[in-house]
Amino acid sequence: MPRTRRSTSPTPTCPRAASRCNDDPPRADSARGQRPGGRLENLIDIRGVCHTFRTRTGPLPVLDGLEVAVDEGGFTAVVGPSGCGKSTLTRLIAGLLIPDAGEVRVHGERVTGPRANVGMAFQNPVLLEWRTILRNVLLPLEIVPTKLPKRDQEARARRLLSLVGLEGFEDKRPSELSGGMRQRASLCRALIHQPEVLILDEPFGALDAFTREDLWQTMHEVKRNEPFTGVLITHDLREAIFLADRVVVLSGRPARTQYVLDVPDTGPRDLDHLYTPEATEMLNILRHQIEIAQGRAAEEPATAHPAPPPGAAARGMH
Repeated sequence: MPRTRRSTSPTPTCPRAASRCNDDPPRADSARGQRPGGRLENLIDIRGVCHTFRTRTGPLPVLDGLEVAVDEGGFTAVVGPSGCGKSTLTRLIAGLLIPDAGEVRVHGERVTGPRANVGMAFQNPVLLEWRTILRNVLLPLEIVPTKLPKRDQEARARRLLSLVGLEGFEDKRPSELSGGMRQRASLCRALIHQPEVLILDEPFGALDAFTREDLWQTMHEVKRNEPFTGVLITHDLREAIFLADRVVVLSGRPARTQYVLDVPDTGPRDLDHLYTPEATEMLNILRHQIEIAQGRAAEEPATAHPAPPPGAAARGMH
């Protein structure tokens, strides 16, 4: 679908992106933008987005001409230096924040406000102690419009809890569960209204290593049973290549898309995949890109990037 132009404020904070958004002619979709039968390949499309926060000490540019595409049914991980704007990106996709310039589209529709078809899970599960786990999972259905009949809502919640290993804990309070169990309940709550897009903002960052790896495997099981388009914000590169089919590296603030790595589809993944030569090579590439983003390594010409492992595709964005 054609790219629409967007006017910016009289004092754009991101001249490069603003110029691109205002001056470029409308762009017709490429073959990548649409599949046979009219199915969109890029369910999430972020084009030339820039954003600046106004603080007491002055403007704080966060995003600078950001370009990110997430395939329909895909799972994209976003990594980058701390404070580079990763969480801002999730708020843009969910419609909780409108960019100063550029555009965010979900399912071809420009995002102009909060979207009911987006589910979100965070590092802190934020479960309500006065509600049982089952009632916590059902909470979004009291807020978000749903086509799910009332009689089926509790059955769905129980099925999701069973899927993540919490069958038998439906009537417990959050304080009676471990950190990993609370995070599983938070994931069920994010999925209860059958969102088209699931945003995960460092959901496993506060967990111990064993629980985190267990939840990685749970996520694959959930996605097989509850199809969604996923966006994961993480600082863990192993987590990124284990869960995602694409990893986007953001530069330092103000962030742009610095590098994109497509993770090869080798079928069902288990933890042993993280110890293969291909995984090691992908991790090395991503670590080097993070060092560049942090200013600890020189940015190389696009032709100088190390070759991706067999089956993987890498794209430098310079």
